[in-house]
Amino acid sequence: MNILYLLIPLGLVLLGIAVWAFMWAVRSGQFEDLEGPAHRILMDDDEIAQRRATEHDSQDPDLEPDSDGSGASEASKADTPLQDKGK
Repeated sequence: MNILYLLIPLGLVLLGIAVWAFMWAVRSGQFEDLEGPAHRILMDDDEIAQRRATEHDSQDPDLEPDSDGSGASEASKADTPLQDKGK
């Protein structure tokens, strides 16, 4: 029976901490967007990378696609080391 004198105040303190943590979460905006992270995890990373690459290519006017479609200019091809062909 004497343990109740310890457990009841301890339970009330823990309840107070839980209520404070909940109020902090509500005030700091933790519950603002509940569906966004759920939808974001389903997005395909390849689509995002492809969009970024498309935006990057459209912003760089020096890179014009060659006949081989690589998008590398003649200057950047000249900077690459030559490979031994047939040796």
